[in-house]
Amino acid sequence: MPAPPVKVIILSILVLLLAAAPPAHGWRPWPNQKLNATDFLFGGSKKYEGSSEFVHLKYHMGPVLTANITVYPIWYGVWQNSQKRIIREFINSFSAVDSKPPSVSGWWKTVQLYTDQTGANISRHVQLGEEKNDRFYSHGKSLTRLSVQYVIKSSVTARTNALPINPKSGVYLLLTSDDVYVQDFCNNVCGFHYFTFPSIVGYTLPYAWVGNSAKLCPGICAYPFAVPAYMPGLKAAQPPNGDVGVDGMISVIGHEIAELSTNPLINAWFAGQDPVFPVEIADLCEGIYGTGGGGSYTGQMLSGEDGATYNIHGIRRRFLLQWVWNHLLNYCTGPNALDQ
Repeated sequence: MPAPPVKVIILSILVLLLAAAPPAHGWRPWPNQKLNATDFLFGGSKKYEGSSEFVHLKYHMGPVLTANITVYPIWYGVWQNSQKRIIREFINSFSAVDSKPPSVSGWWKTVQLYTDQTGANISRHVQLGEEKNDRFYSHGKSLTRLSVQYVIKSSVTARTNALPINPKSGVYLLLTSDDVYVQDFCNNVCGFHYFTFPSIVGYTLPYAWVGNSAKLCPGICAYPFAVPAYMPGLKAAQPPNGDVGVDGMISVIGHEIAELSTNPLINAWFAGQDPVFPVEIADLCEGIYGTGGGGSYTGQMLSGEDGATYNIHGIRRRFLLQWVWNHLLNYCTGPNALDQ
């Protein structure tokens, strides 16, 4: 049998690489022990809040979430009701247009600017859907990236109170408690998003995972509400909702939902030359929470009378939420910018 043409071999290799593509990460870049994704992309020349000559975010023709978005939380492990309330209100605040500015809904307006190939925008409607509790750690307290998909499978195929199947506009949000380790957690990875494999779950469902880092690595994933041991003398900020782990999760949840909405199948909006490791709209603004942010500085944030640090309002609560990339202005934006 003659050897296959070189083009066929190259195409086969590319298909295998794409099939093995890892989930898109939600990194916490500040404080960083390593360079983050955009550092690798832009090196020492990266600019913050205005990167038009370096950032080339492109649309790769894949689908985005233009229909009303429903978030289905999966509470894995033991969660306090107070912790659930914080996260629920954050999700419900995405579409709460009457919230006090600067607001979560104002932040979401930047995400809404992204479109699919028909010109349809990301939906402005984000709602909390059915929830699933997995308080007995059905797949153990140490999860791999693959077993994360099996947790989601268990949630949508359960005999009782199974989550609905919603591949078009559903966001399956796996939240692990502070005693659960997920592969690569704390190694500058605090969350990721991807989509389920039909061979495992039976459907292609966009999902995200975010972990509570309170016991494992709060200095990495809950900064600035905790600081790492290698930065002695730096005082931690006071969390606006009184829970270091959960307040730290909020920005990661926002990060993942924004990227999942604009790049649910890892073939829509991202920058960089490698689709296997896409740099997405929240990666480009990692660690920026206010005007002047970038490098080792978070930007100008707000301080409450109670001493809490935040930059944004929800329905009744305050949150600290990173900015996202505005592809029309070509820089990071947030509703608490001083020029707004």
